Amino acid sequence: MWITPEEVLLANALWVSERANPFFILQRRKGHGKGGGITGLLVGTMDVVLDSSARVAPYRILHQTGDSQIFCSIACGSSRKEITEHWEWLETNLLQTLSIFDNNEDITTFVKGKISGIIAEENKSKAALEDEDSGKFREAELKMRKLFGMPGEEKLVNYYSCSYWKGRVPRQGWVYLSVNHLCFYSLLLGKEVTLVVQWTEVTRLEKNATLLFPESVRVSTRHTEHYFSMFLNVNDTFKLMEQLATIAMRQLLDNESFAADHSLPKACKTLKNVSALKRDLDARAKNERYRALFRLTQDERLDGHTDCTLWTPFAKMHIVGQLFVSNNYICFCSREEDLCQLIIPLREVSIVEKADSSSVLPCPVSISTKNKMTFLFANLKDRDFLVQRISDFLQRTPESGHSGSPSPSTTPLSSSLPTPTGAAGEPSQRRHYSPSLPTATQSLLHIYQKDAPEEHGPKATKEKMKEESWNIHFLEFGRGVCMYRTSKTRELVLNGIPESLRGELWLQCVGVQVSQGHLYM
Repeated sequence: MWITPEEVLLANALWVSERANPFFILQRRKGHGKGGGITGLLVGTMDVVLDSSARVAPYRILHQTGDSQIFCSIACGSSRKEITEHWEWLETNLLQTLSIFDNNEDITTFVKGKISGIIAEENKSKAALEDEDSGKFREAELKMRKLFGMPGEEKLVNYYSCSYWKGRVPRQGWVYLSVNHLCFYSLLLGKEVTLVVQWTEVTRLEKNATLLFPESVRVSTRHTEHYFSMFLNVNDTFKLMEQLATIAMRQLLDNESFAADHSLPKACKTLKNVSALKRDLDARAKNERYRALFRLTQDERLDGHTDCTLWTPFAKMHIVGQLFVSNNYICFCSREEDLCQLIIPLREVSIVEKADSSSVLPCPVSISTKNKMTFLFANLKDRDFLVQRISDFLQRTPESGHSGSPSPSTTPLSSSLPTPTGAAGEPSQRRHYSPSLPTATQSLLHIYQKDAPEEHGPKATKEKMKEESWNIHFLEFGRGVCMYRTSKTRELVLNGIPESLRGELWLQCVGVQVSQGHLYM
């Protein structure tokens, strides 16, 4: 393939020239092909250990003018056929034109401009330029497909330098994590080690550290176990392995193929040497953790998060944590576990405004809800962007159609109920939802308990004590879906929810969300 022209200081080190003309040289890497002796073995081993691009491109074409000692690499190839096509194109299209120039500098400028133009044209034909992976990562993907015979549809997620323990001997090489496979390749003094494991065959993943296997990852399959160690960052590698294995299991159960989630937000900065697929998987993992943390629906998409503080009236202090913003919710979680958690549906937000900054309260944002609760966030790094982002989501949020406490028991559900039909299949009566119906605002149990005789005894006394505990909790921490959720809330739930509040609290505690007049689980 054509590559951006780069200067090469030592053109003949570890390379053998096979063809030459007054302007170009075609070279082959030592150790590639038949023969090579001990020098070829050493060069091949060095290329694998150091991840040299020569393992992908054992052939290259250099540009040289006159007696200059400066060479420029303009093309590389993984096979003799590929590099020969580039060589023939240069001889056919450029040799006659370059012989007209009198100045060597003009020749070099023309060649660099021509090659850069070819690369630009090739890039135009590629889809999704914004997600295009770096050149080094594309080379690694080509290497994976060549070494393991992978089809073009197999996408590389990331690759790492590591050691594979074959018996008691570690083999230094590279592990390649693709969507469907875990692959390893090593070449030491002419001895190759190749390993290919499908994620669907993996039965267990473990990360451990022992004297024999320091900072190692054990990959167990149905028939054997594989050990990898000496990762630069074993935690990130293990998390990615877990994620890919989990995705493979879900695909196996759902009988679906892997597809990138294009609805997830794109990163503001493209990380160097990180594939677009890896960025997509990282965003997907963050999104899943966000939904699990706050028990949100599967269609909720995390837009971003930032560090901040939240003023808590019940504790009379600012709590440090993170603020999360998604398409339907604003959520907060304290840094200290179980200290405070907050879920604010955007449909309940009435006002979002920037408060006055001070040395005690820098960059604050006030969020008010329809049930007269106000939340004060501060120490926000980019307050203007956050307020604008929340305003954008608010404009897309439909009106909930009611104000006050967002109790799930007051949400009309008649629109999702079937219409009763008569014997002929026609509606027996045209019944519509009416807010005046008793069941529109209260549960059946609550309605009929009014006429039921008042119970006495230990059970009734215990229920009254539970109700009183919850009422005190509501006065201190708020009521409804926007209330402050703390360790005290969890203790009250574990002690039992009274019958009179079960309909209101149960749906909030188990993660059922009310959105646009419908109930989702």
